[in-house]
Amino acid sequence: MSDSVDYIVVGAGTSGCVLANRLSVDPRVRVALLEFGGMDTNPAIYDRAIEAMYSLWEPDADENWGYSTVPQPGLDGRAIDIAQGKVLGGGSAVNAMMHVRGHPRDFDGWAALGNQGWSYAEVLPYFLKSETYHGPISPYHGDNGPVSVIDIRNPSPILHALIEAHASLGAEAKYNDFNGARQAAGAGLYQTSRTPDAIRVTEGSAFITPILERENFRLLTRVRATRIIIENGRAVGVEYEGPDGKKQTLRAEREVALCCGAFETPKLMMLSGLGPADQLAEHDIPVVRALSGVGKNLHDHLLLGTAYESIVDLPPPELAAEAGLFMWTENADRQKSPNLQYFFGPVLQPSLMALAPEGLSPTRGFTFTAILNQPLSRGTLTLASGNPADLARVDPQYLTREEDLDVLEFGIRYARELVQASAFDKFRGVEIAPGAAVTGKSELRDYIRTYCGTVWHPVGTCKMGSDLDSVVDDQLKVHGVERLRVADASIMPHIVNGNPNAAIMMIAEKAADLIRSDGSG
Repeated sequence: MSDSVDYIVVGAGTSGCVLANRLSVDPRVRVALLEFGGMDTNPAIYDRAIEAMYSLWEPDADENWGYSTVPQPGLDGRAIDIAQGKVLGGGSAVNAMMHVRGHPRDFDGWAALGNQGWSYAEVLPYFLKSETYHGPISPYHGDNGPVSVIDIRNPSPILHALIEAHASLGAEAKYNDFNGARQAAGAGLYQTSRTPDAIRVTEGSAFITPILERENFRLLTRVRATRIIIENGRAVGVEYEGPDGKKQTLRAEREVALCCGAFETPKLMMLSGLGPADQLAEHDIPVVRALSGVGKNLHDHLLLGTAYESIVDLPPPELAAEAGLFMWTENADRQKSPNLQYFFGPVLQPSLMALAPEGLSPTRGFTFTAILNQPLSRGTLTLASGNPADLARVDPQYLTREEDLDVLEFGIRYARELVQASAFDKFRGVEIAPGAAVTGKSELRDYIRTYCGTVWHPVGTCKMGSDLDSVVDDQLKVHGVERLRVADASIMPHIVNGNPNAAIMMIAEKAADLIRSDGSG
């Protein structure tokens, strides 16, 4: 392959795999996809066992970037790991495989900020384009896309208890389709990105493996992008280091697209002189284009378990979380997306077992895991140094807004209401965590700060919009830099309701159309 192509896509995660596939459909254009990680050859990626999934989340796993936050005052000074995929398929190769698009109001909210073309009605076709859903035919599901989506095949009896309990407390529906007409209508079983025989589907296996023989497509793995080459205000290529450590350049005749995620995309931009001027000056990086919003608006989903002993044996789950629900807390604005989600399943989190009552060593149980779905706390992503090999400094500022604490506190209290419903009578043992005696506001908040963690869904660090802190416009073009786009989780102005992988695919599907329809393409 020559030292130039038409399109360079940096990052072979969820969005990069989708975008590179869709662009290279046209045999007249040449596409290169760059990935710092390796191929998806680790058997754990496609192993059905939950233990294999957990192994991919270890900080030192070859498929994990190894990111951790700086100490968080809102979490009692704890620094916590945030797993990010570093392998073909990116996050889709290491995530929990849950396929949740988000609430329609998420996308209508993006459009309301002035981002034309991003309303729910306008992005729904892109969701449908990616998937083949092996369930009931519905206008809300695709039937001819590369990504196989299935329902939970053998639901544990206790999953039915959650669904019945939520209905008994006022939910309108049972077995709700979270990707259907009404996300918050009731509890249901999660859909997952797996084949009909329950093998993980990654965006690498769905979008890249089938096209590796395309003559106009090239995948480069184990290469680190170190700088976007910008000449006269225009992105013209990428500098990268190969496995041998030598720097090379690849020119882009048409565009460069960044798909490195909420941490590595803003980091690469800042290393290239695109970002807050003071941040660049701190690391002696010449300013190519001052963009104050690069690295701002970082936010993420937090989770917190309320765990119970089971008085009966429970069959092992297929996945870490198989059932759940979406709802509004007491004081939430019901004109916006639901602000609370639950994961639920017959799983006990090891970190909570130390709270078990004296003399109890439960080996079977279940956990209501509350998710802070619409966090108000905002943090930053900044450079640790000017060395591309150094991870960026991640400071999400978790729980700096009182309203976020309110949501998680409600999450504990509502879990306690659910478990007291008659549907749980044949399962309910003692409360393991936080413990039945922990009832006061101060005690519950101490528990939240000590034990809550992240769902590893960072977004927002190159947000889409037109205000001073926006980084890309609604065409995903970087403000003030020609032929450079961002198409990953970093462009989300506000996080979506649910696991973001499906929404990231949608962003890439739409980006491909935007690039193809652009005059320069």
